[in-house]
Amino acid sequence: MFESLSTRLQDVFKTLRGESRLTPENIEAALREIRLALLEADVNFKVVKAFVDRVRDQAMEAVGNDVLRSLVPSQQVVTIVRDEMVALFGEAAGGLQATNQRPRVILLLGLQGAGKTTTAGKLGKWLVKQGRHPLMVSTDVKRPAAIQQLNVVGQKASIRVHDPAGQMDPVARAKGAVAEAGTLGFDTVIVDTAGRLHIDDDLMGELVAIKNVTQPSDLLYVADAMTGQDAIKSAGEFNRRVGVTGVVLTKLDGDARGGAALSVVSVVGVPIAFVGSGERLEDLEPFHPERVVSRVLGMGDVLSLIERAEAVVDVEDAQRLEQKLRANEFTLEDFRDQLRTIRKMGPLEQIMGMLPGMGNLKALAENKSPGGDEKQLSRIEAIIGSMTPEERRKQHIINGTRRKRIAKGSGTSVEEVNRLLKQFVQMQKMMKQLGGMAGLAGGGKRARRQAMQMLRNRR
Repeated sequence: MFESLSTRLQDVFKTLRGESRLTPENIEAALREIRLALLEADVNFKVVKAFVDRVRDQAMEAVGNDVLRSLVPSQQVVTIVRDEMVALFGEAAGGLQATNQRPRVILLLGLQGAGKTTTAGKLGKWLVKQGRHPLMVSTDVKRPAAIQQLNVVGQKASIRVHDPAGQMDPVARAKGAVAEAGTLGFDTVIVDTAGRLHIDDDLMGELVAIKNVTQPSDLLYVADAMTGQDAIKSAGEFNRRVGVTGVVLTKLDGDARGGAALSVVSVVGVPIAFVGSGERLEDLEPFHPERVVSRVLGMGDVLSLIERAEAVVDVEDAQRLEQKLRANEFTLEDFRDQLRTIRKMGPLEQIMGMLPGMGNLKALAENKSPGGDEKQLSRIEAIIGSMTPEERRKQHIINGTRRKRIAKGSGTSVEEVNRLLKQFVQMQKMMKQLGGMAGLAGGGKRARRQAMQMLRNRR
């Protein structure tokens, strides 16, 4: 989603790298480009104006700051922009806020088509991983097959769904779910409320009635990030008439410009709680503003990478790989094995975006198409598979003749082989510094300390 914005901002920083020091002139030139990048990304214009003004004030202070003179202009501006972008999202941590209410009741609000039902299943799956026992219920009695859709999602997620036969009163369904949770020992109730194509009084009256009988601790507005500023306007209206405690942004893996994410906190006044970035039930994660900003600015997101790796990498395999990395024995064969592991962690584009300096690996496939991530992995595996065992262990022996043979054998081009080898060398250096992605997965607190130190050094 943030690819276009990320590219534009990184181009601004590249321009500043050619400057020897910050001046009012190059600050204003950079701010003009940043302003255009944010507006083109569909960020609310008031938010853009306030953001640019704050960056300008701090950058002008940096011009005469002796402490910052040791930093090059691009580093100074990146630091300021990063801090201000994080500030756009507020100080609230992602996920659900602490509460003593049992059962905890979560209302999912939003317009029709935003992805509330799918989000209910994803949220239930996330809660199960946290050791919770959720129960789901649909109060959408008007949309055809809405109740059945939640039943299907619940079955897929292995989560119980409250669905009393013949009960078609939305308020009674919600109240019954809370009662059943109390009786059977469920500690959380997720209420998938009805939506409309637009906001109307009947919908708001129904939601207020459900809110009154269930006393929810969380009212999460589910917003389709693809709709941009329209989603923000609707969230503001729901907040005004029903009350919203947080926002769930869905379809963050789409090709929208990302302005909704950067505007929602400032415009609506409530934090982003979760983001959905795929179609799988596992593709929901608490929102961490500093991680998103790091991705946008090209700094990667090592902490999120660690969390995903921990879920799929065997600890013994991780330790073996870590030893190879520390001995500088990480080969293209190991790289291929790790790419196969990455398949389990999510789409390639997401994962590579979390690796500092590795975002351009997706350029191996020049034309983005449906299923492109899998095709990219297949092309990379084909290139490595066309090498001899010796070439996979010693990539430095691959000369021009060998590259032509590898390209022909894998059905790719010499340019693609060159790009892969170049990116592999970069990955070797980065993974040696980190102790390896798989090593991080098995490293627990030590790995997180390494990642946090790396992120601090990149600021």
